[in-house]
Amino acid sequence: MSQAENVIEIRNLSKDYRDFWGRKKVQALKSLSLDVRKGEIFGLLGPNGSGKTTTMKLLLGLLFPTTGDVSIFGQPASNVEKNERIGYLPEESYLYRFLNADETLDFYGRLFNMSPAVRKQRRDELIQQVGIAHARKRQLKEYSKGMTRRIGLAQALINDPDLVLLDEPTSGLDPIGTRDMKDMILKLREQGKTVVMCSHLLADVQDVCDRIAILYGGELKVMGRVDDLLKSKDQEQLLTSPLSPEAHKEIEAVLKKHNAQLLSADRPTTTLEELFLKTVQISQERPGQRYVAEEGGESPLEQKQSVEPSAK
Repeated sequence: MSQAENVIEIRNLSKDYRDFWGRKKVQALKSLSLDVRKGEIFGLLGPNGSGKTTTMKLLLGLLFPTTGDVSIFGQPASNVEKNERIGYLPEESYLYRFLNADETLDFYGRLFNMSPAVRKQRRDELIQQVGIAHARKRQLKEYSKGMTRRIGLAQALINDPDLVLLDEPTSGLDPIGTRDMKDMILKLREQGKTVVMCSHLLADVQDVCDRIAILYGGELKVMGRVDDLLKSKDQEQLLTSPLSPEAHKEIEAVLKKHNAQLLSADRPTTTLEELFLKTVQISQERPGQRYVAEEGGESPLEQKQSVEPSAK
């Protein structure tokens, strides 16, 4: 993967928050380095205080790094012009509650200097896409939390962005709404967009993300493809057509004898929740260690000795 195909490049990024007298109060990020590739869905995970929100704000140029570099589309994150190609859904959608959905999207379209015809086209497409056509004329103050998330996503997509940043996109949604939101995120990837999402709902991340990074205490602890991180390397499972009770007793010897078709042979996987909790536990027990998975490599749950010292 060449650098030209990286939408986001973060190198040795650190961020210190200081008090009124300039003394370092909190180090929110410590030597963070990662890339986000064009056209992928990248999950940014970590417990509260791990630096996820700080990273998002640094990407948007709302904060400035203490040390290190952040570039988006090959430009410094401090260049506000790059934000025209970014859509952002914050954890709490700060929308004008007295406007309806049509008026909200029209307002944000004006901020991007879109023509009336383009604003109307994007507004109609997005309202249908996020599933609020039945409530498009209702004021947002009458919306439920789930409906507010939907109009928030539509607002984030009004400028047809190349990069979409989503902070807790399924927060407040019921199971049907959660499934719809995940389907919409997958559709964004099909459209060639790059998505970075933060979420505490690990099952949602596992369903949609191509790669993930887990932060703890402002440091990168685990990064890699979801499939590679969750796949067990010391066990193997076989999926066959239905077998007789006799075949179950002597499975290895009787597969051919009972004319069973071997449908797949693969290694079992754990869950992203187990990986996340184990990463936090290891980070507490062994500060200063990290694991970055190579494609097809070993899982950090099994190869704890392969972790590398993090950059200081």
